[in-house]
Amino acid sequence: MNQLTDKLQAVETDRDLEDMDRKLSSPEFKRAFELDFPPINHDEIESAAAEILEALGEDPEREGLLKTPHRVAKMYDELLAGYRTDPLKLINNAVFDVDYSDMVIIKNIEFYSLCEHHMLPFFGHVNVAYIPNGRVIGLSKIPRIVDLFARRLQVQERMTRQIADFIHEVLQPQGVAVVAEGVHMCSMMRGVKKADASMTTSSVLGSFRENISTRMEFMEHLRRG
Repeated sequence: MNQLTDKLQAVETDRDLEDMDRKLSSPEFKRAFELDFPPINHDEIESAAAEILEALGEDPEREGLLKTPHRVAKMYDELLAGYRTDPLKLINNAVFDVDYSDMVIIKNIEFYSLCEHHMLPFFGHVNVAYIPNGRVIGLSKIPRIVDLFARRLQVQERMTRQIADFIHEVLQPQGVAVVAEGVHMCSMMRGVKKADASMTTSSVLGSFRENISTRMEFMEHLRRG
């Protein structure tokens, strides 16, 4: 009887993984999370970067700037990689059935992003918590999910919500909470020029939104850190 039960559970697990693979690779899922962007056009970026240098009064042909347009074009492959990440490869079947329903917390995940208003960096740390509903995800996948949404033109508020929504779609947990704290170069280097100002954003779904004690437990863990 136990062998039969184990086989049925294995079949159900395989079916769940197949369903997840179909969801992650579907055009609808990719569109919802802006994951279907075409490849970066390096030639156009190089040309535009050279024009910007000229507009600033610089000489793109001088030694120090000669390869700058090329470097800028290549740089965006890395800084904006989140638009072109394959979610199926990112998750890579690292979702596991578990008999565990207490809070899972991953703290102090570094992130680096680009403000969509000035294309200047903002960066900081993200804290993620979720309460499993029979499934957990591999520990390394949470920082990768953070990078998925940080490595694009962003605002911190949207990035925070996208991380929470993505984890919720993949795991279908009882609840998800994401808190991000960042410093923004657009307010440090220009404008108000307030170097010590930071921004905190949060997104809570499921039990974290519905149950204040669950939310407070998460915040207490963050305070301890």
